Amino acid sequence: MMAMGADAAEQSTYRYLDHAATSPLLPEVREAMAPYLEAGPASILVNANPNSLSTPGRTAFKALEQARRSLAASLGAGRPDEIIFTSGATEADNAALLGIAHAAFEERARQMSGTFTPHVITTKIEHDAVLRPAKRLEAQGFSVTCLAPDRDGFIHEEALAEALRPETVLVSVQMANSEIGSVQAIRQLAEAAHRTGALFHTDAVQGLGKVPFSLQELDVDAASFSAHKIGGPFGVGALYLRRRTPFTPLLEGGGQEGGRRSGTQNVGGAVGFAEAARIACEDVEGGRARMMDVRDALYDRLSSFDRIQPAVECEAGSLDFLPNIACVLIEGVESQTAVLRFDALGFAVSGGSACSSSSLEASHVLSACGISADEAQTELRISLGPETSLADAEAFLAAVPRVLDWNA
Repeated sequence: MMAMGADAAEQSTYRYLDHAATSPLLPEVREAMAPYLEAGPASILVNANPNSLSTPGRTAFKALEQARRSLAASLGAGRPDEIIFTSGATEADNAALLGIAHAAFEERARQMSGTFTPHVITTKIEHDAVLRPAKRLEAQGFSVTCLAPDRDGFIHEEALAEALRPETVLVSVQMANSEIGSVQAIRQLAEAAHRTGALFHTDAVQGLGKVPFSLQELDVDAASFSAHKIGGPFGVGALYLRRRTPFTPLLEGGGQEGGRRSGTQNVGGAVGFAEAARIACEDVEGGRARMMDVRDALYDRLSSFDRIQPAVECEAGSLDFLPNIACVLIEGVESQTAVLRFDALGFAVSGGSACSSSSLEASHVLSACGISADEAQTELRISLGPETSLADAEAFLAAVPRVLDWNA
């Protein structure tokens, strides 16, 4: 819990229900990072360059590689060197789309006689960190197909199979959606892509710590992750790149990260990310069950209000949706208005993806699911963390009538 804000005078606590945007830094993560952040008479690690041959540099390098091994184990990667530390998931997504698509095209061109137009497939409900690089690929001469989801935000294997071509070099489908919570059948989709020779990437940011998985079992060629979504620090992410996957580096320079991502590594951030992932993955099933109870209670009670309807049909106990996201539409109250009203009453929620919260346009995710622009403007997302309790949900629900009749 956080201390009460000035606008939350009626609340004894400020309840944070926006974990899909970011999760507060965990105490254990802060402790793990402390040697790399807090200077002191005995500290040699603050800003130590892991690429230096000095004692601080060698010590930092050892910590960086231990973090890589730990993160690889948490994610179920085959080898630690398949983990590339980045500045966040946005960089990881960009690197995956641009770096794999171009390298795969060049490799395919060497194998095929004649010229061809390389093809990339993604979906209409991806994060902009995938959709914008896809547009760049299109501007560079690639053919790009964006698959539409069904009404509840699912991409079906049959739709992907129909869109695949002999020229398809890369498919990118997110593991779980940050607004409506739909969880995709990644292994089946990856298998469909591989049957035609295409590589497969997944933006797994929202799935980490919420959905049990192993990268090896998913059989994906690349995956993107972010530290701050699971109680880690800002400015750190990772790209999983399976061994022998064609890849052209997005960043050129000193050749760090095995030549795949140049730039001096953020050692403290990597250590914090590894610790956050270890905590998030050590009891995914238990955490999922606890958050699902709260999610189901929210959907059940919110649906009882005449002016509120769920954005998707998420049945109680459903594993097809993330356990920590409830997304609803509030008739007559625009998203930003609802967010500010709840904030004034002591609750942090959002109107959809935090990365586009300042936009006045309707959610591209809801629009892709067939929800009208007017309805999409009323979206409200409540996203939970491991510590969110039924009592927090009850307090939030008690505030709903006030938000609906603000001027009464």
